[in-house]
Amino acid sequence: MAYGTQVWITGANGRIGRELTKLLNPMDYEIFATDIDEVDITDSKRVNIFVDINRPDVIINCAGLTDIDNCEKNIETAFRVNAIGAKNLAIAANRINAKIIQLSTDDVFGGDSKTPYREYDLTNPQTVYGKSKALGEEYIKEFSHTYFILRSSWLYGGGNKYVENIIEEGKKNGKVVVASNQIGSPTSSTELAKFILRIIDSYDYGLYHTACEGKCSRKEFAEKVLELANIKADVEEVDNHLDFNKRPSYSALDNFLLSITNIYKFPKWEDALKDYINK
Repeated sequence: MAYGTQVWITGANGRIGRELTKLLNPMDYEIFATDIDEVDITDSKRVNIFVDINRPDVIINCAGLTDIDNCEKNIETAFRVNAIGAKNLAIAANRINAKIIQLSTDDVFGGDSKTPYREYDLTNPQTVYGKSKALGEEYIKEFSHTYFILRSSWLYGGGNKYVENIIEEGKKNGKVVVASNQIGSPTSSTELAKFILRIIDSYDYGLYHTACEGKCSRKEFAEKVLELANIKADVEEVDNHLDFNKRPSYSALDNFLLSITNIYKFPKWEDALKDYINK
């Protein structure tokens, strides 16, 4: 796109919003980075006033209520942010002919698969978080014609301290406790932000799985973190781990559409993790 392309990042204080703000070159893009204090995306009037004044070319919706327990306790808020917020942005984007990039999640699936989910697999969310994000996807499809919906898995970095917590726990206790019976595709927030930067200038609209390549268990992930950080500690699996007991047991993603169209290739999850820890 030409110099001065205007990009509005909602939820700019979140993990992906922070990464995007760092990666976007202000010489190439005029960046509007807002969070709830500046523009509450659940307020359609405020959303439309903002787009009328600033006329962004691209809207990247990084806003969301992602804490699973919080979503279960605050159902209305979860749907207001994750679904109605997406709807408001989609309507506004369509009205000014802007692209919209919507971040979604592996939680839209039920966890009953034995192979990585592809984009054409039916969703079956089991949590309020997953259900609200799935409805957000539907609203984006319904109210916008120039959209990207990006599903990712097990995001870390950009304010999410999952990797750092494993390192700290291993150093302090000589043992790391993780949830058992969970398989996913760990994805670096930096890698997802790099992909978003790539499609800002693209017209390959649609729904995509955007996770680092491969899959692993929580135990395998923690063991790799400790190995890369040169920390000797045991990893113990437990049932009903407080932080993850509501997550799908299987949520690995296959970036099928990216692969067959040669649009983009994510690194292997091990390589992305190594890069993240080295930095």
